[in-house]
Amino acid sequence: MSTRAQVRFATREEGVSFSEHPNAIHAQFYVHYDSYPEGLGVEIAESFTKSVKVCGWEIEDIDAYHGDLEYIYYIWQAPGKSTWISIFKVDGKFCEYSDKYFEETECIFVGQPSNLIDKYKITYNTN
Repeated sequence: MSTRAQVRFATREEGVSFSEHPNAIHAQFYVHYDSYPEGLGVEIAESFTKSVKVCGWEIEDIDAYHGDLEYIYYIWQAPGKSTWISIFKVDGKFCEYSDKYFEETECIFVGQPSNLIDKYKITYNTN
């Protein structure tokens, strides 16, 4: 079974909370699989902290919505400011093109890429 997500890019603006959906985004990608925070979340964070390449994203229209999402990620950036990431868990009741789109999500993470890695990266003991 696939775990799907949208990754959206938003500009950091004064007065806009990282734990809320922004009014405007500048780019959006669809990710069809492994979109849980321990997978995609860590991959996004490591692209900032370790210059790891991200694969498997499909660029899409910024107005596209999907009825099968489990997560929505926001990458918040602005020149001269640190990057922040927000992760929203989408409720199973999500309905495409509905006013309930933003009401049916819960913010489960807000922080810088290194904080995301600390929280979600699974480490394996090889001893």
